[in-house]
Amino acid sequence: MSASAGHHLNVSAVFSPVGASRVCQLTLGCAVISLVIHGAGYSATYGTFCMTVWTSCFAISAAILVLDVTRLHTCLPVSWENLAVTFASLAFLLTLTASIMYPVFFVRVDDCPYNNCEVRNFRIAVSVCSWAACVAYGTEVFLSRAKPGKGGRVVSYMATSSGVLKVVQCYMGCVILVTLTSGTDFSRHAATLYCAVVFGVCLMGSVLLVSLVVSGRTAALRLPLERVAVIYTFAATLLYVSAAVLWPVFCFDRKYGDPLRPQGCPRGKCSWDAKLAVAVMSFINLALYISDLICSHRSRPATQQRLRL
Repeated sequence: MSASAGHHLNVSAVFSPVGASRVCQLTLGCAVISLVIHGAGYSATYGTFCMTVWTSCFAISAAILVLDVTRLHTCLPVSWENLAVTFASLAFLLTLTASIMYPVFFVRVDDCPYNNCEVRNFRIAVSVCSWAACVAYGTEVFLSRAKPGKGGRVVSYMATSSGVLKVVQCYMGCVILVTLTSGTDFSRHAATLYCAVVFGVCLMGSVLLVSLVVSGRTAALRLPLERVAVIYTFAATLLYVSAAVLWPVFCFDRKYGDPLRPQGCPRGKCSWDAKLAVAVMSFINLALYISDLICSHRSRPATQQRLRL
């Protein structure tokens, strides 16, 4: 390699705190995938989901690191810093879910010594490495929020509290819709159908806003991004308040639904459980939208500093 070739490589993409966290992500991701394939194994829908999460996060992390090192991301029509922190936030949530789901369904303490102890030990190692990868993604999000030496000024919208919260809102919205369509019979009442529409509309709004920021197309909004974000968050909060109130009433009130879990309802395939999960997650997402609204309002003076969109 010639001496001048080093000028074309971004060494800080590796030898920096954020770069180190990405290297850890790749190392741990590779370890998880290798352990699963070699001895831990996976099966059924839950195992397939976990394996999909680990392989997808590993592949995208590798692509981000390569693009950052080679500076090829400058050829992409995207806002690179917003894209990187958005993926790190989403990967944190996905890996967190897989880190909880895999040991719950695949690690049995009483498997040993009656069954194969080696498989159990592999699965414990997978769980530990997955949790470590989750910490690595969370560390990247934390480190991306401010640049040292610049007074802690925010450098990208998706690295702000509002930006990270919007990623969490999108994730929770997807989980709500998946749970909603898994046998809740939401079309039984007009009110529950309205709630389903609210969940879908708010999810599409958050996804659209994040997509505009990541793609660097915020100029199409014709208004400052911060103002559009506050207006949208306020409207979504009002919609979620109505849905969070109506859904429990029409699902668990004695007049419209079942206040108690029906006897003989099979676990994992019970409509009542799905309805309860949607109710809980709707309140969680409502709390996220309220937090987003508060963060957006409090950060308005700070947003006079120039954000990198």
